[in-house]
Amino acid sequence: MAAFDLLSSLSVSGSQVSGPGFLKCSRKGCEAAAVVEVCWNNPQVHAPERLKSWLACGEHEAFLEDFLKSRGFWRLTRPLGSAGLMGGGEA
Repeated sequence: MAAFDLLSSLSVSGSQVSGPGFLKCSRKGCEAAAVVEVCWNNPQVHAPERLKSWLACGEHEAFLEDFLKSRGFWRLTRPLGSAGLMGGGEA
């Protein structure tokens, strides 16, 4: 009888997760690496200068932007690593 491998059973098939610094797409169920930061705020709740952010892989960038734009929440999208919330540099 083969031994049960608990760690392998917990990993997602085809997952690209690679360590504690891995930035994952915010789309529900997506395990892909994020490539952009989609910045938004809800003007009824947040001050104009307050930006919240979701991370997106290339496949889900447009989906997340469209979702936020339809609600009037989208502010900007920038590549990860650019100045700002996730990327460092001057904030």
